[in-house]
Amino acid sequence: MTAKHPISLNEKVVLVTGGSRGIGAAIAHACAAAGAKVVVASRKQPGVDAVAQSIRDAGGEAVGFACHMGAADQIQALYEQSVAHFGRVDVLINNAATNPYFGPMLDIEEAAFDKTVDVNMKGYFYAIRGLVRHLRDRKAETGAVVNVASVVGFTGAPFQGVYAMTKAAVISMTKTLAHEVGPAGIRVNAIAPGLVDTKFASAIVNNPAIADQVVRRTPAGRVGSPDDIAGAAVYLASDAARFVHGEVLVVDGGLTTGM
Repeated sequence: MTAKHPISLNEKVVLVTGGSRGIGAAIAHACAAAGAKVVVASRKQPGVDAVAQSIRDAGGEAVGFACHMGAADQIQALYEQSVAHFGRVDVLINNAATNPYFGPMLDIEEAAFDKTVDVNMKGYFYAIRGLVRHLRDRKAETGAVVNVASVVGFTGAPFQGVYAMTKAAVISMTKTLAHEVGPAGIRVNAIAPGLVDTKFASAIVNNPAIADQVVRRTPAGRVGSPDDIAGAAVYLASDAARFVHGEVLVVDGGLTTGM
């Protein structure tokens, strides 16, 4: 008899926010490859449709729904659409994020400040609350949340101050909710990526002075790729991590070991 591989998402429905590109798209593909039915969510429908179609082309099951993760009513609608399509949601991977401002923290304009907080912090909270309520309503015995935070949530982050502040809040949210919903069988964990080569991080990755400095301090000797983060997300979403609660898994090539 062949034993089931523990890092499997077979028979699970996984909702990935910010799934139209970069880390989110890589996570969506990895979850599908691990056997999950995947809901891809992001702000624009063409982007989520493209990722969902690419998953289906590879033999997986996926659907895409547009959702602004800074709007609580749209998050509620996202769950309603997901349940209508797949019957349930078992896992939430909170990845949607924004960073509209790069510069001294005290110079940020109010609109950019509000947008960063709405998507990166309030959006994560509303999405988690939506999953927990859904799981409770259907009396699910287990469920999982994986929050994509950042290593800048642990340290000072010049020129990314408000973004880093929201990621610190995500880490705190992860640990508190792990205590509050863990007894109900719902695990809440986070990933803290280092510098990853995405459009989102292009202001840093495409600046040789900054990127080279980061690489020199990174034992892996390179910038990360979205696929480097996707494997960690699949693990934390799977039953292989069934005894992991409130953890923040750092995936940064060793960068923070020297801090």
